[in-house]
Amino acid sequence: MISRLKQILLFSLAALAGNTCMSQDIKEDFKPSVLNQPGQPYPQVNSQGYARFRILAPRADSVRVSLGLGGKGGTLLTKGEDGFFTGTTAGQMDEGFHYYHVTIDGGVFNDPGTLNFYGSVRWESGIEIPAHDQDFYALKDVPHGNVVQVLFPSKSTNTSRRAFVYTPPGYSKDANKRYPVLYLQHGWGEDETAWSNQGHANLIMDNLIADAKIKPFIIVMTYGITNEVRFGHMREFKIDTFQTVLTEELIPYIDAHFRTLANRENRAMAGLSMGGMETHTITLNRPEVFSQYALLSGGLYTPEELKDKTKPKLIFISCGSRENPDRVKQATDALKQAGYNVVSFVSENTAHEFLTWRRSLYQLAPLLFQN
Repeated sequence: MISRLKQILLFSLAALAGNTCMSQDIKEDFKPSVLNQPGQPYPQVNSQGYARFRILAPRADSVRVSLGLGGKGGTLLTKGEDGFFTGTTAGQMDEGFHYYHVTIDGGVFNDPGTLNFYGSVRWESGIEIPAHDQDFYALKDVPHGNVVQVLFPSKSTNTSRRAFVYTPPGYSKDANKRYPVLYLQHGWGEDETAWSNQGHANLIMDNLIADAKIKPFIIVMTYGITNEVRFGHMREFKIDTFQTVLTEELIPYIDAHFRTLANRENRAMAGLSMGGMETHTITLNRPEVFSQYALLSGGLYTPEELKDKTKPKLIFISCGSRENPDRVKQATDALKQAGYNVVSFVSENTAHEFLTWRRSLYQLAPLLFQN
């Protein structure tokens, strides 16, 4: 019995020492996330990639930050005498942007300390873990393009639909210059704001253009859902209506209202995740519309499905190193052997998340619309 008590005591002391070491290992250099509401001190991130949250809920019994931040079940916060619940993720998070929400006594809410971003079919809280290579999407003192909202008529859906259009720096100064166009699609649960807000596509373009690394082009981002699909029911998604919206309504509208090079050679399509699925299907169905294809964590092409179709000038396939990079490599090798101009990219130490796609766009953009 005494031996058993000693074992329990030793185990308890070891666990306490382990917890103490773990807490000592977390650097207390936390700073407010760059996505916080003005003047809000929380959430915070530190130099190691840990995130800390503080929520005022004096009448609540339980506050938890959503799954994906700190392991299974999320991060359970601890209530203080002042009514604030505070907690730190159990582990380091991937660099880059993350969605999250707060569950308070079973109810789902957004964190009032941070900005909201449309994802998971709702406006979610967002947090940014500084990336070691964040310079390529940083806001810098360089010439900036514009992102403008357009409403275009859609007879096929009997409504007006929305798109956001990025025009490069200098677009308004030369009335005679025309530009190629990339049609860039978001993922499931997101909308046409995602690539600008979460993806920083405009800043990536501005910085590449300032460094003379790309040929300037226009980017068009529109909502990719025409029949609303619930989570887990992607097989119910029908491409036909959106394909009509894109190829027969949006593209003619853009060509009529912006100075585009309105031909296949100067038109590309890309998408992340579900947007990659859309890109894959539409480019196979309408190869006469687009000359360059890009799937960002969004599937693969095979030589068999491209056979006997108008040959693309470029195929780009990417994913995170924590997704399935072997499949990307195998598909790339097969396409190269079949004579296609294909480029692959694997984002190191990321999964199905926006840093993967920011890096993918950064790699893709210099390849587009080259002779």
